[in-house]
Amino acid sequence: MSNIRYYISIFARRMPWFLIVAGLISGFAVAVAITLPPAYVSSTRLLVESSQIPGQLAAPTVQMSGEERLQLFETQLLTRANLLEIARDLDVLPDQRNLSPDEIVAGMRSRTRIRNQAGRNRATLMTISFESEDPRKAAAVLNEYLTRVLNLDTEYRTGRATQTQQFFEQEVQRLGEQLDQQSGEILRFKTEHADALPDAQDFRRNRQTALQERLVQTERDISTLEDQKQRLEQVFQATGQVRSGEAEVNRSPDEIALDKARAQLREALLIYSETNPRVKMLQSRVDQLAQVVADAGAETAGSVVEDTPPVNPTRTLYDLQVAELDSKLASLTDQKDRTEKELVKLEDAIARTAANAIALEALQRDYKNIQEQYNQASARLATASTGERIELLSRGQRVTVVEQPSVPTEPTKPNRLKLGAAGVGAGVLAGAALIALLEMLNTSARRPIDLVNGLGITPLATVPYLRTRREKFRRRASLIAVILVIGAAIPASIYAVHTYYQPLDLIADRIMNKLGVRG
Repeated sequence: MSNIRYYISIFARRMPWFLIVAGLISGFAVAVAITLPPAYVSSTRLLVESSQIPGQLAAPTVQMSGEERLQLFETQLLTRANLLEIARDLDVLPDQRNLSPDEIVAGMRSRTRIRNQAGRNRATLMTISFESEDPRKAAAVLNEYLTRVLNLDTEYRTGRATQTQQFFEQEVQRLGEQLDQQSGEILRFKTEHADALPDAQDFRRNRQTALQERLVQTERDISTLEDQKQRLEQVFQATGQVRSGEAEVNRSPDEIALDKARAQLREALLIYSETNPRVKMLQSRVDQLAQVVADAGAETAGSVVEDTPPVNPTRTLYDLQVAELDSKLASLTDQKDRTEKELVKLEDAIARTAANAIALEALQRDYKNIQEQYNQASARLATASTGERIELLSRGQRVTVVEQPSVPTEPTKPNRLKLGAAGVGAGVLAGAALIALLEMLNTSARRPIDLVNGLGITPLATVPYLRTRREKFRRRASLIAVILVIGAAIPASIYAVHTYYQPLDLIADRIMNKLGVRG
């Protein structure tokens, strides 16, 4: 009980300091609560709608969760440039001309509230609210916010869809040019190596086999003609004659045909009579051929010059046969040379075909890879075109307005009673804390227990200090004077600050902007 009385006496002695601190803080809080202008809050709600066209039928180009999209819009909306532009266009903040850009941005952000709601099997919602002393400005700022969010959504959707389509259009064009270039490379390679392409390898091998057989046959024919020429020379040198079988070579086709017709006529007369139509036909043919041979002989005889010396028919026949054999040998030799040259070319082409096949396969493999990429890009371009169409028609996921912003009719802030009570409580706590701090710093002995604790001695008795009536009156008068001075000084100081320095509502508004709290 004595301790309580002791603490009460200490509190009474420190009462002026308590009143000064508590009075200043409480007075300022009450003045702020009274002078703060009313705050009006306007709000709007946005909803992220799902795509109107099922993804199985047409996949949308923009694939982003609604919550992520709203967070993106919130970040872009609260950028410094946007907030400064809106504040300057609408003159949102009080005494805005005297505020720095940083203070304007801080004030706009502190007055703006954005809350997103999302979850599994739940709609994705965004609630935007803005606080202002003027209800019309609050609604105007919110309308501006709403317009910018919807524009951001439209630009984001259509921009992403258009950029995606343009990207795949460029890819299709680029891959198409690569296909054309690769086709040109393949065509150039095939043109340069047309004689050694792998597609005609079987033909070249068959041709090589055929030419080798022809070469063998040509060499055999050359050998036969050389042997025939050698025998002809031996017979002519030994006998001076030419074999009759070899003379057949120099006979004309008409003579040979005449002999065959006469043989056929003789065979027919053995079977038929001379009046038979077949016999008559063969006889007519024999007569015609005989006339042709006679005419040819007359022309040959007429062309011979009368003064030409006589010619040995056997020698002439021999020379003709030798010349014919030489002509055949020359033809066969030329054919052999051409065959050998062609075989050399074929062997070279066959040898180069393997390397050409590898190079051509690499070119065709690159062409096939580019073709696959081109086909994929074309398919994705078609999908991107469909997605762009969906976004342009606003048939995909989009942000819609659920609740339009309106001009509030009743202020929502400040709660003056709450602010005043909080200020008074803070002043009382601050005054009590100051008294406790002063007592903790005072180490003088004021009670018998202080002597015991400080000096380690136990006093026999203690005599309290007894004040006279005059001293008591003087003490009470000074206490009352201090209370009256504090009671008058606090309102006067608050009034002076409000009048000559800056209105209290602006000071409070700045403090709340810096602290990031409102109302």
